Amino acid sequence: MTPPATARVLVTLDEDLARATADRQGALWKLAEDGRALDANVVRLPPGAGVAEHSDDVLDVLLVVLDGDGTLGTSAGAEPLAPHAVVWLPRTSRRSLTAGERGLVYLTAHPRRPGLSIGAGAPGAAPVQAPPAEGGEPPCALNRVCAACGRLCGERDARFCARCGDALPG
Repeated sequence: MTPPATARVLVTLDEDLARATADRQGALWKLAEDGRALDANVVRLPPGAGVAEHSDDVLDVLLVVLDGDGTLGTSAGAEPLAPHAVVWLPRTSRRSLTAGERGLVYLTAHPRRPGLSIGAGAPGAAPVQAPPAEGGEPPCALNRVCAACGRLCGERDARFCARCGDALPG
């Protein structure tokens, strides 16, 4: 039987953010404890960068602005973001983020969802074979799959994952 988890301080964000170089962007910290039922991360967007408009049909997300400034785009219009703003992103809501002149650092938290995986199916199943190439645009979208959380980004020009904030492979 697995012993119960122990509550503990995982990170002191002021110290962790102070150690992160100014040019470091994307996910700066992630909740990575085994057996967790929650995903959380701290993301830094450089000035002018953003997360393209998207929605999540399954999960509500809580976003807390830690530093910088920016804009939350919603179906009702734009909302300014400043430190200590707490934002609820209900599932199915359309939203986007744009960092302001000082960049934007924020924490997100939502229930954990298993990531997508690419590879063999059920144990003992034959490996999945890729169809032969037939020319034209490649069907592979691996450059738009976030390595950190498995989300497939629908926007071809997105630079960051809308779910966890990691840089996309591009």
